[in-house]
Amino acid sequence: MERTSSSGTKNPVLNLPGIFRAYQTKGAIKTNQAIPSASSPGTPPSPSDNMHEKTAPSHIEQIPTHDRVPGHTNYYEKNGLRTYENPSGAANALTNDPESHNATPRMTFRRLMSLTAMAFLWTGSQIPVYLFGGIPPLIYSDIGGADRWIWFVLANLLSLAAVCPFVGSLSDLLGRRYVAIIGACFIVLGMIVCSTAYTMNVFICGMVFAGVGAGINELTALAVTSELAPTSQRGKYVAVLIFTIVPFCPSVLWAQLIAAYSSWRYVGLLCGVWAFIGLVLTAVFYFPPPRVNSEGLSRREVLGQIDYVGGILSIGGMLLFMAGMQWGGYQYSWGSAHVLAPLILGAAMLIGFCLWETYGATHPMFPKRLRQDPRILGLTLVITFISGANFFSILMFWPTQAFNMYGHSPVGVGIRGLPVGLSILVGACLVLYLLSVFRGHNRELLIFSSILMTAGCGSLAIARIDNLHQLWGLLVLAGLGIGGIVVPASIITTIICPDDLIATIAALTLAIRVIGGSIGYCVYYNVFINKFVPAATYYIGGTMTEKLNITSEELIGKAIEITGASLLPALKEIPGIGDVPGAYEMVVVAARWRMRRRISGCIM
Repeated sequence: MERTSSSGTKNPVLNLPGIFRAYQTKGAIKTNQAIPSASSPGTPPSPSDNMHEKTAPSHIEQIPTHDRVPGHTNYYEKNGLRTYENPSGAANALTNDPESHNATPRMTFRRLMSLTAMAFLWTGSQIPVYLFGGIPPLIYSDIGGADRWIWFVLANLLSLAAVCPFVGSLSDLLGRRYVAIIGACFIVLGMIVCSTAYTMNVFICGMVFAGVGAGINELTALAVTSELAPTSQRGKYVAVLIFTIVPFCPSVLWAQLIAAYSSWRYVGLLCGVWAFIGLVLTAVFYFPPPRVNSEGLSRREVLGQIDYVGGILSIGGMLLFMAGMQWGGYQYSWGSAHVLAPLILGAAMLIGFCLWETYGATHPMFPKRLRQDPRILGLTLVITFISGANFFSILMFWPTQAFNMYGHSPVGVGIRGLPVGLSILVGACLVLYLLSVFRGHNRELLIFSSILMTAGCGSLAIARIDNLHQLWGLLVLAGLGIGGIVVPASIITTIICPDDLIATIAALTLAIRVIGGSIGYCVYYNVFINKFVPAATYYIGGTMTEKLNITSEELIGKAIEITGASLLPALKEIPGIGDVPGAYEMVVVAARWRMRRRISGCIM
């Protein structure tokens, strides 16, 4: 069926109630067939109609998706790629969008500023956890909470992972412009709360807000950059976006210098101002065309496609399970109700989430069509999970270890953090480049990166207070391996999934990586705490009893608690240490020796 436009050009019309996939009765051949619209009584049947009658499918499944909504006159494909330009060349302003992907668009000032806004949103979503993660001892030495500070990292990561599956539906409902603005507002609000907090619980609350904004803005910035770029240059545009994080690779150095010469609260000010700049640029310059995904769907239909039950089960299960993991063996014994109750409830909710997504959800968070190649997808997600565990753990553990074992100089601590950030970025870019050079060898590249990550992270267990020079190369090795997995694994998942579900798989991969980081960091920290007590008793307790003649269990326990929280100056307040020349230095050296196992938990 054809209709003639105002310009006299015949354009094909697909009058479809949905997108259908037909499964042939004979042979395992899947064909996409469009159900023809009803013909008028006087219209004779065409040969194609007879063909459809002969090959009538036995089963027709309607597949509702966000990205392929029928009935849109401005949705076209060219060579399998989505474009906004009418391939017939009709001179119709409604079907020729200025953001056509068939040709390289002219770089206007507004387009440039829109891309700049996305760069601010992208970096603004990353830097709060990077900067604050470099100075935990300075934060809880001021506002307290040495027994729960780990939750400001976990809260940020879990809230980021929780919001990822819903960003696409929010974009359909509100549009990318308003979703990006909302995400930036969440980050600004979170940084205001963190910068003005005087208790650790309030600080954790601020990081929750920042995590929600980070999840929204990270995915939105990637999606908008891809939309603004022509298809042929999309990889270059996204690569430039990723590279905008380069100024913050020395995040530990910047955070240490800010805290040393002013206050750690100015770190929150920097992050908040950065996010606010992105908010203003987005509000002023980014005005995208109407989203094809949401046209033809009412607000109620968009809301109806959100998997609320899956969201509640996944978020609640992760929070409860992580709480039990963190409390076990540290604040409460593993057999106590405080630990067993959240562990069991969390595990049950996560199992319920898997069952719901498989059998109960009408519109699951992760559609079944993602499993076109389940083996590769499953293995890639497992690798993403493990690499996320090491990625976030080394980002959090190494600055603290460098702070405690090798001195408190802000510049020194910052320089020791440089190899990690830079090598992760280099590893990611290098493997992404090699994916294009050595096509068909994705598995070998991931295996090699996994070997580097395992060897680098595991070898950091040799760290002593007298062999810092040996660690530089090991840190680079670990960073190259982690970077070679974190980003490339995400790209591989987008290659093996349907084109209309790229945004969904990107959100899934990001959520898996962040959840892996949360669980890995929690497990590694718990392992460290459980190994720390006997090691600290041996080194610190032995030094205090044998060399300083301090036999009070209360004072020894207090010294161990202080060193465990990295609050070494407080040791001077203990009788027999602060008033005895050389005693403080002796206890500090003993404390640094026990810190040598700080990152050994990162062995895969």
